[in-house]
Amino acid sequence: MAELLRDHTTLRLGGPAGRWVEATTEQELVDAVSGADEAGEPVLLVAGGSNLVVADEGFAGTVVHVATTGVAADHEGDDPTCGGVLVTVAAGESWDDLVATAVARGWTGLEALSGIPGSVGATPIQNVGAYGQEVSQTIAKVRVWDRTLRGVRTFANADCGFSYRHSRFKADPGRHVVLEVTFQLAQGSLGAPVRYAELARRLGVAEGQRAPLADVRNAVLDLRRGKGMVLDADDHDTWSAGSFFTNPVVDPAAVPEGAPAWPQPDGRVKTSAAWLIDHAGFARGYGAGPARLSTKHTLALTNRGLATTSDLLALAREVRDGVERAYGIRLVNEPVLVGCEL
Repeated sequence: MAELLRDHTTLRLGGPAGRWVEATTEQELVDAVSGADEAGEPVLLVAGGSNLVVADEGFAGTVVHVATTGVAADHEGDDPTCGGVLVTVAAGESWDDLVATAVARGWTGLEALSGIPGSVGATPIQNVGAYGQEVSQTIAKVRVWDRTLRGVRTFANADCGFSYRHSRFKADPGRHVVLEVTFQLAQGSLGAPVRYAELARRLGVAEGQRAPLADVRNAVLDLRRGKGMVLDADDHDTWSAGSFFTNPVVDPAAVPEGAPAWPQPDGRVKTSAAWLIDHAGFARGYGAGPARLSTKHTLALTNRGLATTSDLLALAREVRDGVERAYGIRLVNEPVLVGCEL
């Protein structure tokens, strides 16, 4: 019986895989991808499945499950004079498990990214970020299998093309298979300076101040749970791909009156997709069918238990088009669409 992709995505949506391959080692991962390439078969990589919207028809090619493991630090100890620690992590490792390990071992710089589902290998592709931190701030290098050149390559941080929810890997989709990511992390008992107002308030510190690592992680997890952003099989608000739309970056004159605006280096501003959705008339819990906005956060499109991918995409189009009619700003989806489109 074919493997169903709905069993491997956080939205619990998606039809059957044409062929399913489990890759538990780096060599198995490279062999599976290169073998499919040589045979002319389309390839889909799945790890945590937290950023995928897969068509009801499924995926007709080879689906490779990235299940590689391994976390290795270049040294042990907490000597703050050593300049930090380099931590190399296999692509298939759980992202939140890595963050928990970092907090437990006094590695600073990932704590505000607690509770994000998915795998380590996916984080540089999207330049995952939350609560004032982005993975690009701590990534030292990314090691990949280049499907075009058919060889292993290593990209230093400066060569990754990181920007808001973007990277060279996202710009050239499908070409690079992330094998492992190396992070350069400071060491100590305090987290990085808190750069997000909501988190600072929860911690009782001023923006720019620091708080104990464990306190930051716990505060972030509490905030995310309140928004339905920590996976829970019993909570349909978490049957989602997280934030479905990215925060748009626009000219200052395009920002609606009253909407948040965060200045960007290029002179534009980033505004809040959640604010736009809410003020365009799509409140929490919006929808009459099996796909609805989360009851906790307007940015999450959720499967209430019996939804299809078609249901979810219909809701996404309704929200996207409604915001564009109201404000002239077209929202862009954050998750990857496989075999379907908005």
